[in-house]
Amino acid sequence: MAKIVVIEDEADIRAVLEFNLADKGHKVAVAGTIAEGMRLVERQKPDLLILDLMLPDGSGLDLCRTIKQDAALRTTAVMMLTAKGEEIDRVVGFELGADDYVVKPFSVRELLLRVQAILRRGQPSEPEARTIQFGVLRIDREAHRVWAAEEPVELTALEFKLLVTLHDRKNRVQTRNALLSDVWGIDADITTRTVDTHVKRLREKLGPAGDYVETVRGVGYRFAPSPEEADPRRRGDDE
Repeated sequence: MAKIVVIEDEADIRAVLEFNLADKGHKVAVAGTIAEGMRLVERQKPDLLILDLMLPDGSGLDLCRTIKQDAALRTTAVMMLTAKGEEIDRVVGFELGADDYVVKPFSVRELLLRVQAILRRGQPSEPEARTIQFGVLRIDREAHRVWAAEEPVELTALEFKLLVTLHDRKNRVQTRNALLSDVWGIDADITTRTVDTHVKRLREKLGPAGDYVETVRGVGYRFAPSPEEADPRRRGDDE
């Protein structure tokens, strides 16, 4: 069972989400405004926030930014729920740290499956439930925790998935579009800054272990084949 907060100004949608999520065994709290929803988030520290993009007292994007910048809340997974379906809207949401993006009108069954997928992040299958040690970097897949030089690193669900994906494919170049597809679930034919923004943020959080994530100019990113072969000069400036 997970704690879920829904911030949605349409009463019918709010009721449908509350009923179906509760039916799956989750503890659900709902709100119709940003102000009311933020109070719920701060009080309950939910596992997942389902957030409408357009609300009567402000933008869901601004609230997403606020949550992801708050040390006490930034690990909260965020699913954006909106009538807007343009690629640029999804990209902005992901760049702010959203974990998924569902466009109205939506299938309740599909939304529930997406919620399940988000909540399962950080709970790998049994063969992967182990601790990874790579130089000064340590990753506990099962506990969804990361340390760099023995210092704990706070990562969002997306940042954790990005890090593990790069590590598991170390010494293989990953294009931005491949990462968008495999980490974010976007099939895009255009290059966006989404991956670059998250890689830059991930490197900053990893500190000394950030050198393990190398830039391959004009292509994408690669995790160093070994700690000894990591070269700080390969970090480069994110393109």
